[in-house]
Amino acid sequence: MKSIVVTGVSTGIGHGATKVLIAKGFHVFGSVRKQEDADRLKREFGDKFTPLVFDVTDEAAIRAAAAEVRAALKGETLAGLVNNAGIAVSGPLLEVDPADFRTQMEVNLTGPLLVTQAFAPLLGADKSLKGAPGRIVNISSVGGIRAMPFIGPYAASKFALEGFSEALRRELMLFGIDVIVIGPGPVKTAIWDKAEEIDIARYGNSPYLPILEKFQKVFIDQGRNGLPAETLGRLIHKALTTPKPRVRYSAVKGRLSEKILMAVASKRTLDKVIGKMLGLTPN
Repeated sequence: MKSIVVTGVSTGIGHGATKVLIAKGFHVFGSVRKQEDADRLKREFGDKFTPLVFDVTDEAAIRAAAAEVRAALKGETLAGLVNNAGIAVSGPLLEVDPADFRTQMEVNLTGPLLVTQAFAPLLGADKSLKGAPGRIVNISSVGGIRAMPFIGPYAASKFALEGFSEALRRELMLFGIDVIVIGPGPVKTAIWDKAEEIDIARYGNSPYLPILEKFQKVFIDQGRNGLPAETLGRLIHKALTTPKPRVRYSAVKGRLSEKILMAVASKRTLDKVIGKMLGLTPN
């Protein structure tokens, strides 16, 4: 049975990917930050799932998890690594807390670097292992190629992840390890219920406050009507197994006319559309 490591599997895309990959016959090593989540998922998925408890910013814990996976593989290569764990920091860039911005980059960009460095030997960079080289799938976002207002920290981290992935793909050609990016739009998960609880009153003295209130509603509505996590799980499976994968897959729900507009309109045109929609254009 081939094995795959997926980070951030407690909910959302990571959970959906784990469910699909196990159904397709893989053993999944899935990372969570809390032992209670590890226990819950072990009960849910059974023997085809092994929890790994680490935070993607904790280098020592990641290295320990990689050693655990190496021991379990018994000299065989790992079939895949899915860098999925991440967070989203929101707020006007002029007013966002710099500490929150640093945390955003640490989790969404430095995290995949640390995880990749720890698990790349198991994917085939260690030539002493038996088996074909594995693949890396990095979960970016539509926000990795198009930045919306008020999620600038998140978009910055995902734009950076796209560049990281491109350089990594070319470097890992030496070992036969491929790197594929998946850039989803909103995904339907419980996170959108939590998003309603985000306190934007801290921007009470900001000229952005009324626009933020409108943006929060639009953003949450889009999320609740987004793609099912299992749809992303199936796309991740495809990226890991298809003979000739693309370098990037997009998964965005929406009307065809909207997709065409976003694909072909100039940046200035999109500025006007978004500004009018949210009330960002001055009177």
